[in-house]
Amino acid sequence: MKKTIGLMLLLFLFSGFVGSELRAQEKQTLSGYIKDGSNGEALIGATVSIQDLMVGTATNEYGFFSLSLAPGKYKVLFSFIGYSPVLRDIDLNKNTTVNIELNADGIKLKDVTVTAAKKDQNVSSVQMSVERLPVSIVKKLPHFLGEVDIIKTLQMLPGVTSVGEGSTGFNVRGGGTDQNLILLDEAPVFNSAHLFGFFSVFNGDAVRDFQLYKGGIPAQYGGRLSSVLDVRQKEGNSKRFSGSGGIGIVSSRLTLEGPIKKDKTSFMLAGRRSYADVLLRMNPDMKDNTVYFYDLNAKINHKFNDNNRLFISGYFGNDVFKFGKEFDSHWGNTTGTIRWNHLFNKKLFSNFTAIYSNFDYSISVPEGSLGFEWISSIKNMNLKADFSYFPNPDLKYNFGFGTTYYIFNPGELNPVKGSIIESNKLEKGYGLESSAYAAVEQNIGSNLTLQYGLRLSNFSSLGDQTVYTYQSGVPKEKSSVTGFKKYGKNEIIKNYFNFEPRLAIKYALSDVNSIKASYNRTCQYLHRISNTTAPTPLDIWVPTGKHIKPAKVDQIALGYFHNLGNNMFETSVEAYYKKFYDLVEYKYGAHLLLNNTIETELLDAQGRAYGLEFSVRKKEGRLTGWIAYTLSRTEKKVAGLMNNETGEIFPSTMINNGDYFPADYDKTHDLKVVANYDLSDRWSVATNFILMSGRPATYPYGKYEFQDNTYAHYINRNGARISAYHRLDLSFTYKCKKKRANQSWQGSWNFGITNLYSRQNAYSVYFKESEDNWAGSQKGNRTEAWQFAIIGKPVPTITYNFSF
Repeated sequence: MKKTIGLMLLLFLFSGFVGSELRAQEKQTLSGYIKDGSNGEALIGATVSIQDLMVGTATNEYGFFSLSLAPGKYKVLFSFIGYSPVLRDIDLNKNTTVNIELNADGIKLKDVTVTAAKKDQNVSSVQMSVERLPVSIVKKLPHFLGEVDIIKTLQMLPGVTSVGEGSTGFNVRGGGTDQNLILLDEAPVFNSAHLFGFFSVFNGDAVRDFQLYKGGIPAQYGGRLSSVLDVRQKEGNSKRFSGSGGIGIVSSRLTLEGPIKKDKTSFMLAGRRSYADVLLRMNPDMKDNTVYFYDLNAKINHKFNDNNRLFISGYFGNDVFKFGKEFDSHWGNTTGTIRWNHLFNKKLFSNFTAIYSNFDYSISVPEGSLGFEWISSIKNMNLKADFSYFPNPDLKYNFGFGTTYYIFNPGELNPVKGSIIESNKLEKGYGLESSAYAAVEQNIGSNLTLQYGLRLSNFSSLGDQTVYTYQSGVPKEKSSVTGFKKYGKNEIIKNYFNFEPRLAIKYALSDVNSIKASYNRTCQYLHRISNTTAPTPLDIWVPTGKHIKPAKVDQIALGYFHNLGNNMFETSVEAYYKKFYDLVEYKYGAHLLLNNTIETELLDAQGRAYGLEFSVRKKEGRLTGWIAYTLSRTEKKVAGLMNNETGEIFPSTMINNGDYFPADYDKTHDLKVVANYDLSDRWSVATNFILMSGRPATYPYGKYEFQDNTYAHYINRNGARISAYHRLDLSFTYKCKKKRANQSWQGSWNFGITNLYSRQNAYSVYFKESEDNWAGSQKGNRTEAWQFAIIGKPVPTITYNFSF
């Protein structure tokens, strides 16, 4: 089987290479890098066009481009929105390297926003269902407590929602929060939240570029079902020493970058820390309590020569949550990435990467008869190689392979001295995930572009681990355990292979409008085990194995894209349909923590999601922003296990009689309005408005009493909804006047208000027995519904930002 699959991939690549080489004979290659002239940062999506031939290309994520043409003299235009274009006369009589530095156009910058994409990218690119925003725009928008937050901004885009305020978990086109692959310099981040979800781990000052793939996911990405968030850190200013930072009411941050050796080696170092613990110490009653988070980002970029570059980057972040000697909790992420970019020749670009990622969590009660320490973690080590081949202007190949080794620690409970709690240590899990992919982007004529590819993935669940066996034909329960098998170190417990085809099509109707379609299948071999709607540090990750299947999804999408006003306005409408297979769902009252037979608490579910996304964006002028509306439905179905003897379904394995029911994060209507207006050269105002359906909830159908206690009875999961959600935020930014023209220091003030009109949006609804008598009844005979709101009143904020 493995030989057959490998042969298929080799034939797929070889056939493309042979055809492209035949077409590329007697052609010469123009290649190089395009960078920002002020700091040496790579410009992603900068365009290289041959004016006389009406052909061209765009730079990749490292600023590299390659264009093969017949020998001759050409006028080559290098351009990027917001920068002064450069026109060069090039005599292409041999393979030629040209490295270009573009400088920001001071005139255009008054009216044009610098973006990391071509001006007509949404129409001309074959890629659809991608969201990308410049960090400069993100910083101008209103943010909760003044913290610039990439993930909160993503939640303002079509097809992206969250379960409520105070959560950085996000749902994309009906997918769960664990179905998003979040990458920081290619390293996976398993928990992207600080302070239980109020802020994300991404320091906006350290981020160079980010993009979210909602559909049509390229073949180089895999391992999650619903989206890929690819975040790239700054490479460091290779021209001069510079910095930026800010002082807010929650945290302060500082980013420093500069050349170690000009135009050769540069660095970036960024730190951020909150100081709620400092404020708590001012209160004598709270001085023993500690609540804070911190981040540290670092990167070194070294250019050996035009063909070899090395990037070393890392991130370390942690949260500390402590109440005196009674409670102590820590959680955080650690990532490290080493990348080597190598040009084998002017047409073949490569990227070799070694990655480390770890997320760990601990909670403890240090003293007392109930004292304990609980720890959990997931870590992985990844090696991969990615290649891009540019045979001619109408053809591009991407291919590569990689492997990832996982170590899962699902939980370990250790009592402290004098505690009556018994120790409980779950066995660690191990897994090996490997993949290979190949993809082609091909222009067929002037109007049609295809992007097609195949990803092959494999996951092996490995020992050292004990796996239980269960009686066949009946539900998996502790009572149905028939035995167990102990697997040795790195012994294969279960192997899974999956084909993941990818296809995208663009047909240009004209220079300003196009139709696009895409299909992708993706597989997910890791599952976050949690019966809450939002991610928490207490969640655990488990691998696919003997009793848990890999989840899969098929997604198709169709879209129409149209630009107006010389590409000033972007409009689009996209329709999508997703079919999910082998999802994890939970039994009522599932016991998930420190459970060595976790499969007995899980149910096999299927799902579907479909919707329409409408978007209008204005990119230039004094008024910029967008309006996004999504009409969608997300549903799950747990059909249950059939009794082979009676033909009936076991009730404990079925939810809502086996019918489709709304998923926890289903939002039928979702409207977002974002606007920024430059009042003058110094003052600007920005606003966010959100209106969306309330998320599904399960309300009790009845209640019963047992041994003088009252219990709620539930029969219809997610059969109700909490109230609709809406909120208005507002912020003003004032740019300070420089004291002298050549002054490098630039300061600005940001004043913001979250929840301007005091909307008390329900985060959840819970029920409890009334403590009051009513209508002559006895105490406790009435059940009352209570609404929990995280932000109930306007929350003001003020932040001072600076750069130099």
